[in-house]
Amino acid sequence: MGRLIYVTGGARSGKSRFAQQLAEQQPGDLLYIAPAQVLDPEMADRVEQHRLARGERWTLLEEPLQLAERLAQIADGKSALLLDCVTIWLSNLFFHFDEEQELIIAAVERLTSLVDSLPAPLYMVSNEVGSGIVPENAMARSFRDLAGAVNQQLATAADEAWLVVSGLPLRLK
Repeated sequence: MGRLIYVTGGARSGKSRFAQQLAEQQPGDLLYIAPAQVLDPEMADRVEQHRLARGERWTLLEEPLQLAERLAQIADGKSALLLDCVTIWLSNLFFHFDEEQELIIAAVERLTSLVDSLPAPLYMVSNEVGSGIVPENAMARSFRDLAGAVNQQLATAADEAWLVVSGLPLRLK
């Protein structure tokens, strides 16, 4: 029953709002998966704004690292699952695994291999990193390369893929 719907776009492009609207077309209870960690007041405000934009149908799973493991435990009874966002999750993994890309790719593969067994569609939101400038330092370039590779992997595995630009969605597949 599980399907993967991948939504990408630049920062502030409207991709999260679009993915939420897609997920809310499903009847029943919904699960919002938040890998973000609140480490400062500005991030706390962003998290609160996202919370206010969701209705009472949404349950929240806050998990910075172990998404596949936690999702398998909590997805039952949900009609849609929304991961917002993959890029933040990758950032958490990047620092947790000391930039070891093989370990990070393995975590992504565990999550994507779980999709078919999920009881509901999984909507994944990710930042498109390929349209920006080349970062000035090696660590940032390494993360950009990782995010680009993961985005390609997710888009390839997805049943549907969308690009959102200036609030306008474009179906890629």
